[in-house]
Amino acid sequence: MAATNRHPFLSNVPFKDETPLPDDIPKVDEVGATSAPLKSAAFFIGAYCKDFNDDYMLCKNENNDPKHCLKEGRKVTRCTIELLRKLRENCGKEFDAHWQCLDRNNQEYYHCRPQERTFNTCVFNSLNLEKVIPGTPQGKPPIHLKEKPIFK
Repeated sequence: MAATNRHPFLSNVPFKDETPLPDDIPKVDEVGATSAPLKSAAFFIGAYCKDFNDDYMLCKNENNDPKHCLKEGRKVTRCTIELLRKLRENCGKEFDAHWQCLDRNNQEYYHCRPQERTFNTCVFNSLNLEKVIPGTPQGKPPIHLKEKPIFK
């Protein structure tokens, strides 16, 4: 059963919605990760879960009703959970080093490029996933592969 807890803002009574989801909505666990691990894994999630993400976005374009795409959203969530589990199993030390660096450095990638390179190499070697940044100019190295990037 999904429940929402909210700190009482304008009331002295906390809000907790215990309304169960309908039975036709597949059950799924929460991802269970904060913003830093999700940001660290974001490009890999995009690549690994591309088909599920595309289905979800097509569904959202069909209809703005939030209930319309719950099944597709659950598939994206399950895929993300699966990838995070694989990252922890195969590249746990490198993953932890990268997301903890992001957490300590205001989520700025450029502070954590050495940890990112190590993490990206491990993910490529273990899971055959490569970090690809959409919109990178063709023929130029992506920012995460530059040894001495210039920031202005």
